[in-house]
Amino acid sequence: MKILKKFQIILFVLILSLLSACSSGESSSTSANDDHSDDKEKQLKIGLTVPTLGNPFFVAMSKGAKEVATKYNAEVITVSADHDLAKQTAQIEDFITKKVDLILLSPFDSAGIAGAVSQAKAAGIPIVALDGFAEGGIDTVVMSDNVQAGRLAAEYLVEQLNGKGNIVIIDGPPVSAVTDRIKGFKEVISKYPDIKVVANQNGEGNREKALTVMEGILSANKKIDAVFTINDEEAVGVQIAQEQAGRNDEFFLVSVDGAPSAVDALNKGGSFAGTSAQFPNQMVIDGVDLALKIIDGEKVDSEVLIPTEFITQENVDSYSGW
Repeated sequence: MKILKKFQIILFVLILSLLSACSSGESSSTSANDDHSDDKEKQLKIGLTVPTLGNPFFVAMSKGAKEVATKYNAEVITVSADHDLAKQTAQIEDFITKKVDLILLSPFDSAGIAGAVSQAKAAGIPIVALDGFAEGGIDTVVMSDNVQAGRLAAEYLVEQLNGKGNIVIIDGPPVSAVTDRIKGFKEVISKYPDIKVVANQNGEGNREKALTVMEGILSANKKIDAVFTINDEEAVGVQIAQEQAGRNDEFFLVSVDGAPSAVDALNKGGSFAGTSAQFPNQMVIDGVDLALKIIDGEKVDSEVLIPTEFITQENVDSYSGW
């Protein structure tokens, strides 16, 4: 009997041990599964703020954001600052509150946005500028090679004029993208002394102002051979002024952007001769890739330039557009 009781006690202890081991194993497995499930459920959250969604260029950026959302199964919050510094500042502060993983900023005011950029950096959120520099400590900037864009437009203009003629430059806001385009353009035409700049005025980057400015230039100049504008919106304004003055066949236009309005004009075959096309959607895609590298602790270049491509009436059919 004593032996039997001892055996029963030993057996009971063994059963308890086995039950305890099984219970412990299930708990560990559930915890691991829960952790794995949490990792799966955690979604990359990206904030994108642009100066305005009333401009096709920034609408194209929002399309790039959709591509990013699909590629990374990410949540992308795209907002428009509506040309309002206070609004763009508040948008970045909202991104910080929402604890986004990274911020993409196309600045309306490069200097004025510095405080908001600093706040994002203090919160440990990588911030990448798009289409222009921003002060305050951005991690990097992704933009078009605007010097190249100006050069391409100038090279085409010089070729069409055989290195001789009267030209007009319609400038724009004093931001880096515009000044770089002018720089590249002037680098090329400075090599041709028989090309004379008869007018250089600010079209402020929009068609209405460019139209008004060009009307004055047309009144003051009886012979114009070509016009360079810093973006396609200005070019459309210049072309309207040209048509209203009945001087359609007198001069041609070259520009920068590759916007839908330029594609339409090139397809019509009028005086709009060519534009250095940018790729705003690619800026967003590249910006996210760089931000993810920063999150992973990798070093990235302080500036990444995307090459432009010169689009003419001859090759516009092969241009994918925005």
